[in-house]
Amino acid sequence: MGLTVLAIDAGNSKTDVAIVTAAGEVLATARGGGFRPPAVGVDTAMDGLAETVAQALTAAGLTSVTHVSACLANADFPVEEEQLAAALRARAWGTTVTVRNDTFAILRAGVTEPRGVAVVCGAGINCVGMRPDGRTVRFPALGRVSGDWGGGWGLSEEALWHASRAEDGRGAPTALSRTLPAHFGLPSVYALVEALHLERLPALRRHELTPVLFATASGGDPVARSIVERQAEEVVAMAVVALTRLGLLSEETPVLLGGGVLAARHPQLNDRVAHLLTERAPKAAPQVVTASPVLGAALLGLDRVGSCEGAQGRLRRYYEV
Repeated sequence: MGLTVLAIDAGNSKTDVAIVTAAGEVLATARGGGFRPPAVGVDTAMDGLAETVAQALTAAGLTSVTHVSACLANADFPVEEEQLAAALRARAWGTTVTVRNDTFAILRAGVTEPRGVAVVCGAGINCVGMRPDGRTVRFPALGRVSGDWGGGWGLSEEALWHASRAEDGRGAPTALSRTLPAHFGLPSVYALVEALHLERLPALRRHELTPVLFATASGGDPVARSIVERQAEEVVAMAVVALTRLGLLSEETPVLLGGGVLAARHPQLNDRVAHLLTERAPKAAPQVVTASPVLGAALLGLDRVGSCEGAQGRLRRYYEV
């Protein structure tokens, strides 16, 4: 059969795997649950991943592959990448193994060569960049402790902070003090905070507040708009730093915008990001990427093992990109 790649895109909420040939043919795919080593431990997380990989290998009629290209959530530092790579090598799914943070899968899915920068704004925010010569740049992306601001979780927290202070008089008035609790059918921010604190509303439902924030900003509320403006600033700050570190600031370079917040294409956010990039990185070419991240993991694998002519196009057509 020749060279084969096991591509893994394992996020906190779901895992996608694909087995592809050097010709770009997809032999099998499978989907499983989230990959959360910090919560359950590396061994337990790998056991869950093994079930999904076994489905794909069986469907492809294989017991192992040439190379494993794994883009994994929670691989935030080189030491974590090596720990996870060692765990994958112990499973003997492939002759060689490469582990990267899952943001690299989104970047590679959106470019025709391993060159560019991606900023992902989903539940959190992260940024990575790469050049064909193997140079990469990344951020720890652990939240405020590593200097990050925003993402869906951070935006909902910021919106609640302003709404609470507006309601009790500590802060400037904002329509958020009405729109946030109204989303849950509650009469006040106080009632919303109480419901979250006492878990009458599951904590995960806080993510629902981010679209409410954007809707309130679209209605002209100054406080809501200021939060969205700051998110745009953070996205561009990460992109410009990554471009600078890679020596790409003065070259035509794709800047991929991914994750649920940016993929939603909120005009105030995305238009502001494009405007700021024009000012600070005029050669950057921003574009929203919605391609399946497992495609990126597969392409990174083909970059490693080599691919036949037309393989990338064949693979992209499979994923309808």
